[in-house]
Amino acid sequence: MNQRNYQKELEKLLELFQTQHRTPRLFLHSCCAPCSSYVLEYLAPFFEITVFYYNPNISGEPEYRKRVEEQKRLISIYNRENKGHPISILEGDYEPSCFYDAVKGLEKLGEGSERCFRCFDLRLRETVRLAKEGDFDYFGTTLTISPLKNAGKLNEIGFSLEQEFGIPWLPSDFKKKNGYKRSVELSAQYELYRQDFCGCAFSKAEKSVLPKQENRLTNAEE
Repeated sequence: MNQRNYQKELEKLLELFQTQHRTPRLFLHSCCAPCSSYVLEYLAPFFEITVFYYNPNISGEPEYRKRVEEQKRLISIYNRENKGHPISILEGDYEPSCFYDAVKGLEKLGEGSERCFRCFDLRLRETVRLAKEGDFDYFGTTLTISPLKNAGKLNEIGFSLEQEFGIPWLPSDFKKKNGYKRSVELSAQYELYRQDFCGCAFSKAEKSVLPKQENRLTNAEE
């Protein structure tokens, strides 16, 4: 069975909007400013976007604050530069206890495991709930731009929530068409804070262990 191409599905939707001269309203979950940089540049000409910054997985309020302020700064820059339709932002509650409850029992699993999928569901479920309340046309996420995130699983969760809540999911695989590369370029251009771990305490711990393991392996080979 052929794997779905979510990027092509998105492109067909954007072509349809242009044909119909439509500008739908998109409630877009964002994980961070760097990941959203390309996504907003790409989608702002087609949608009226409200960025929803909801990331209770981030470990430590100082880290959370740093990331959310960078998100706000980037949106302010884009609105001044007129990248497309004006972009709004809604900051969700910072509630780490919700994250820890969602991944309880899965703490020892690694990056890319069911632990991450539970985190995806937590953040996207709150996104679609508010999208429905706000009568948005679509909901989506910037998470699929990351080479470390499972775009197939994110879209699977998104389509499942679409069925549950009745709000259309915006299919995506933003890393395609050099999307991730462009996000790196934009991050450098605007001097965005680029974190070296996804945000949760578990990924931070794994990040600190992996280099040590790699060094041990390198030394053993010498």
